[in-house]
Amino acid sequence: MAAAAVARSGQRLAGAAGARSGAPRLGLGGGRAAAGWSRPEPGGEVQYCAELVRKRDYEGFLCSLLLPVESRTSAFALRAFNVELAQIKDSITQKTTGLMRMQFWRDAVEGIYCDNPPHQPIATELWRAVKRHNLTKMWFMKIIDEREKNLDDRAYRNIQELEKYAENTQSALLYLTLETLGVRDVHADHAASHIGKAQGIVTCLRATPYHCTRQKVFLPMDICMLHGVSQEDFIRGKQEKNVRDVIYDIASQAHIHLEHVALDDYLCNVRKVDFNIFHPSLQRKSTLLPLHLYVRSWKKTY
Repeated sequence: MAAAAVARSGQRLAGAAGARSGAPRLGLGGGRAAAGWSRPEPGGEVQYCAELVRKRDYEGFLCSLLLPVESRTSAFALRAFNVELAQIKDSITQKTTGLMRMQFWRDAVEGIYCDNPPHQPIATELWRAVKRHNLTKMWFMKIIDEREKNLDDRAYRNIQELEKYAENTQSALLYLTLETLGVRDVHADHAASHIGKAQGIVTCLRATPYHCTRQKVFLPMDICMLHGVSQEDFIRGKQEKNVRDVIYDIASQAHIHLEHVALDDYLCNVRKVDFNIFHPSLQRKSTLLPLHLYVRSWKKTY
């Protein structure tokens, strides 16, 4: 719901953005292999991006549907780009492979801003989004750089390190989303920064049960040490009070960022189960989420 929350504030300030023409270049076969994609039907880049987001970022997909038509396809491209980078870490067995794929996207962004993008569906749509909305290159590079740093399988040293990661990924994605709405405003950016940090923390919490099945824990080490909890405790799915206290402290930090934004559905749910992050109810997708988002959009409350 973060994109929709920022989008609503952005629509109040939105202005028109011009589009220019150009043609994408064909990419090298090695680049295609590095990025991991299959060629869509001609003109199917928008559908490719939307379907990828629907499958891998369902909440982001629903939020993007609430954006104005002139921004929606660009939002799908941005979120598809984010999904593509996010899934690199889980799809590789060697860091070198991940670095190659990150470099592909770094080169792709450089090509996009030289009107010479690779012939890859997400890159093609990003190029169109950049042309329509004059998107800031720095935010793309920050996302790539931070995702690349995160290829190392290690826990965050402290909550500040997790917040920095969230700022350079989730918040940067929201800054770009605001730009698709024609919004370049310090107050909107301030809200996006807090929302992005909260979203990054919540994403880390929500992904913990999945990571534990792969014998990995990325929760901030300083908070775990404060409560005497080891990574093994999470991997074994322990639910003792000190384990729940770790989740409480991390969730509380996310809530601090959301004091003025109604975006804490997961935080409310995790509180209802006494911060038991392994509770089955937290793993189920909300079938009423599309309706809730539509009602909030209609009421202009996020």
